[in-house]
Amino acid sequence: MSLINNIQKGSFWINVLKVGTPFLIIVAIFSLLFKTGGAIFSGDFETVYNIHFANKQWIRFWLSKIVIALIYSIYIVNKKTK
Repeated sequence: MSLINNIQKGSFWINVLKVGTPFLIIVAIFSLLFKTGGAIFSGDFETVYNIHFANKQWIRFWLSKIVIALIYSIYIVNKKTK
C-alpha cells in the first residue's frame, strides 16, 4: 500500500509508536555517549547538563532525536505494512 493509505489507519500510527520509541531511546543514549561519554563515565553530570540541556539546549537535543525517530519509524512501518 502507499504511504497515503497507510497514514489513514490507526494501526499504522500505533506501529510507528512501537518502532519509534525504542529507536528514540537508543538514538538519545548513543548521542549522549558519543558527545559526552567521558563525562558520563567519570560521573561529571554537570558537564553533560551544560552541553546538552542548559539554556534551552534540551529543545534542540530532543527535537532532533524525535524528528529522526519519527522519519525512521514511518519509513520502516510503511515498508513492512502490506
